[in-house]
Amino acid sequence: MSIRYACRCCGMKIAEFDESQVTEAQLGFDSLTPEERALIISREQSGDTVVSITCDYCREALNQHPELSLVGNPLQ
Repeated sequence: MSIRYACRCCGMKIAEFDESQVTEAQLGFDSLTPEERALIISREQSGDTVVSITCDYCREALNQHPELSLVGNPLQ
């Protein structure tokens, strides 16, 4: 099983780690509140963990055009 970081806006895979080679503490998950964990971390049926973050491209686009944050998937 793996831990995959993917952009919440465009879906681009940012990084992927083998779950057996990293700990939650190494990834900083232990510092998240339960609400933050529920918001950004999900499990797929395959057992893989997906961490939804914003890639640099989408972050820049949202900074330049904040109104895009009102759309569900602004940069798909």
